[in-house]
Amino acid sequence: MSGSTQPEKKLPSAQVICLIVALGGLVYGFDIAVISGTLSLVKAQFSLSATSEGWFVSCAMIGCIIGAALTSWLSDRFGRKAVLLGAAGAFLLSAIGCAFSPAFGVLIASRFLGGIGVGMASTTAPMYIAEFAPATSRGKMVACWQLAITIGILLSYGSNAILMNIAHHAAAGSFLQWFFVQEAWRPMFLTMAVPSIGFLLLLLVVPESPKWLFSIGKQEQARTILAGARGAAEADSEIEGMCTAQTPAGEKQRSLTDPALRLPLIIGITLALLQQLCGINAVIYYGPKIFETAGLLSGSALMFQVVVGVINVLFTFIAIATADRWGRKALMLTGLSGMVTALVVCGFLFKLGHADGFLLLGMIGLFVASFALSVGPITLIMIAEIFPTDVRAKAVSLCLFVLWIAVSIVGQFFPWLLEVAGPSLTFWTFAGFSAFNFFFTLFVVKETKNKTLEEVEEMFTKRQ
Repeated sequence: MSGSTQPEKKLPSAQVICLIVALGGLVYGFDIAVISGTLSLVKAQFSLSATSEGWFVSCAMIGCIIGAALTSWLSDRFGRKAVLLGAAGAFLLSAIGCAFSPAFGVLIASRFLGGIGVGMASTTAPMYIAEFAPATSRGKMVACWQLAITIGILLSYGSNAILMNIAHHAAAGSFLQWFFVQEAWRPMFLTMAVPSIGFLLLLLVVPESPKWLFSIGKQEQARTILAGARGAAEADSEIEGMCTAQTPAGEKQRSLTDPALRLPLIIGITLALLQQLCGINAVIYYGPKIFETAGLLSGSALMFQVVVGVINVLFTFIAIATADRWGRKALMLTGLSGMVTALVVCGFLFKLGHADGFLLLGMIGLFVASFALSVGPITLIMIAEIFPTDVRAKAVSLCLFVLWIAVSIVGQFFPWLLEVAGPSLTFWTFAGFSAFNFFFTLFVVKETKNKTLEEVEEMFTKRQ
């Protein structure tokens, strides 16, 4: 492809393009965390049982599972950008639907639609970023997706706290009094419309994934996009690597049952499952409930949730700065060590009746910091980069499908587990899964830092 005379289209830099796509993580994070502030309000208004409370949380996760399952076909058929636009639209409709739901059933349906958007975005965005970013900064760029999620979570916590404060100043008998006081959960959901609109508009300047274009035979268009964003020399080198790695003419396209894909599938599915079985979303969804169990007043519990959000953001910055320098495995092992320690200590504090002090809060902070440093971003980086282009959409969708099943299980059963088994056993269960993740990473996961996607493919999946 070198020497092509096709004019290069001026585009934002590859870093800017990846950052725009990563902003979808902000909406995603806002969506999954906004429920922490609405949970007690919706539960009281609709007199929800523990099972119904779990369903209110997990219905969005069912949508995520469906969204992740659909993404494989959609992104291969219509392209990565079209799926991202669809996800942004689902976020916006969900925000409006939740805010103005006339009944609990409509609220559930709107949450479900938002879940579909989350499933689509969480599958497609990291994959798009991995396909577009240069090899030397791919880990950093994909980690920006996780950073955006943590910022979205923090913004959600902050907006919930601000809206609860506004509720005390609304005039009695007005629409604002109904909207902000009587049913204060409604504006909490509506605020999600703001980042949703921003994401939707910014996506209009994002080009299609060059690797997807190459895979459907549009090599010139792929090179033009790469040249416009990363320069002609890098574009020619990238296209040459794609040509070398592409399926030989006449050879049947691989399916996920190909023996050469067995190892990356085992790694991707296991990491996806264990990322959620460590209990991170239990802390995000039910953080105030955990802190109230520890003896904090409701207002203080909500404020400490904001502190947890800040910790999440700060340590994700560390992951971004080090993922391409220290490597994926080193960060995973370091973070998992901290997670296991924190979870075990939390269990003992509840068991010994000392869960009413700042040591518990410190351990929750250590757990979130360790997750943000490692399991949060590195899992998505690995899943996005270990599969060949010809099966990447299918494989990533499968991994994220498993991830969202795990999220749904945790969201549905955590209230029951906390109530029946108690907090000690709950935290120790999460510690056990994290310990398994440590040894799986140590002995099975391979290092991929600073390798092109084609080099990663050669390392994992030689054709048989």
